[in-house]
Amino acid sequence: MAGQRVLLLVGFLLSGVLLSEAAKILTISTMEIKEEEKSYQVIRWFLPEDYQKRMTKHFNSYIETALDGRDEFEGILKLMEIFGIQCHYLLSRKDIMDSLKNENFDLVFVEAFDFCSFLIAEKLVKPFVAILPTRLGSLEFGLPSPLSYVPVFHSLLTDHMDFWGRVKNLLMFFSFSRNQWDLLSTFDNTIKEHFPEGSRPVLSHLLLKAELWFVNSDFAFDFARPLLPNTVYVGGLMEKPIKPVPQDLENFIANFGDAGFVLVAFGSTLNTHQSQEVLKKMHSAFSHLPQGVIWKCQSSHWPKDVRLATNVKIVDWLPQSDLLAHPSIRLFVTHGGQNSVMEAIWHGVPMVGLPVNGDQHGNMVRVVAKNYGVSIQLNQVTADTLTLTLKQVIEDKRYKSAVAAASVILRSQPLSPTQRLVGWIDHILQTRGAAHLKPYAFQQPWHEQYLIDVFVFLLGLTLGTVWLCGKLLGVMARWLRGARKVKKT
Repeated sequence: MAGQRVLLLVGFLLSGVLLSEAAKILTISTMEIKEEEKSYQVIRWFLPEDYQKRMTKHFNSYIETALDGRDEFEGILKLMEIFGIQCHYLLSRKDIMDSLKNENFDLVFVEAFDFCSFLIAEKLVKPFVAILPTRLGSLEFGLPSPLSYVPVFHSLLTDHMDFWGRVKNLLMFFSFSRNQWDLLSTFDNTIKEHFPEGSRPVLSHLLLKAELWFVNSDFAFDFARPLLPNTVYVGGLMEKPIKPVPQDLENFIANFGDAGFVLVAFGSTLNTHQSQEVLKKMHSAFSHLPQGVIWKCQSSHWPKDVRLATNVKIVDWLPQSDLLAHPSIRLFVTHGGQNSVMEAIWHGVPMVGLPVNGDQHGNMVRVVAKNYGVSIQLNQVTADTLTLTLKQVIEDKRYKSAVAAASVILRSQPLSPTQRLVGWIDHILQTRGAAHLKPYAFQQPWHEQYLIDVFVFLLGLTLGTVWLCGKLLGVMARWLRGARKVKKT
């Protein structure tokens, strides 16, 4: 990719080092980026303080709703409305937008977590590729999805559906389509304000406009399904070279010898939102294990009236991937986030999942279906059931065997996820787009794509033929009756 430039927008998932072959990388971000990780230029900007507080408030409310097991869509919708306002502020920053236009990038790299990045690419009038940070299904961008065996997002179904499962999947499809329409419409006001009438983009069309879609998943994890030529799996993209575990953790692990240890991590978001009651139940379950337990948990959030068991160590931060690669690990207790599940599969570690929100429930459905682990509802967990489940997954070697086989599937592919990503971007830069990878269906009206016009024609032809035959039979019947009357007379 020498001499080419790439613009990476809103880099929640990707690190610039993954595109190190590019001549120049520039990232727009509202997130903190560690200095040692920066191998690219970063444009920093922030919302006005009142909107930042509003976003934090809605986000916390969304997480609490999910933890209570209630419907979380309204919370997601409110967050997307704030993202739409955030997008308005960014597009209004003439200094940032002018500097981006002056860079004259060859390609824009957008992340589908925030639809604003699609609008920025459109504003710059540049071709773009997109990455989906979750598994397929969370966003509709033109993939063929036969409802008989491709589960709709949030349906909690597998690819093996009975009759009622297919009925549920069909009904869930209509609900999902409506929800996506609602989410995309949260950016309507921003589009009206920043694009002139007559050339206003439609977000659903922009999703189809992406030259390539990279998906942070793999068939080692997800169910087999049809893909288009411009869809590339890059599950395992976040994996980095393994480093030695910090000495204090290594010393703790050594105390348990062949019994090994259990890793517990629920992501940075849920780490600060777990209730004291749930923490106590989990601690009680962990204390009955012969293994050591390394638990990512904020010490400031730990219940004051609970004394840590001798086999439990809590830390504010831990090197998750390095610990998953440790030879003494026996089990990973996780919230079921996409990156966490992919890391566990990469290293061949069985899982016990306590999913909370978003794609986590569906992720754990796949983990259970493929025998990589077991899932428990967080709001239904008890110390006894959790203890039994942990021991079951550790002692039953079928889980370890299944996830170890999945690790081979993930690791033995001809190209690494990073090589696939960089190679395909290089291909797009050389071919100046991916028109050759997109089906004509993207340009067809819906009634042509689904053959509605053909069915209507054939139905009309059939009904017309039946009507005509009926008329002819009627005429013949009348003629025969008339002939008989004449004969009698």
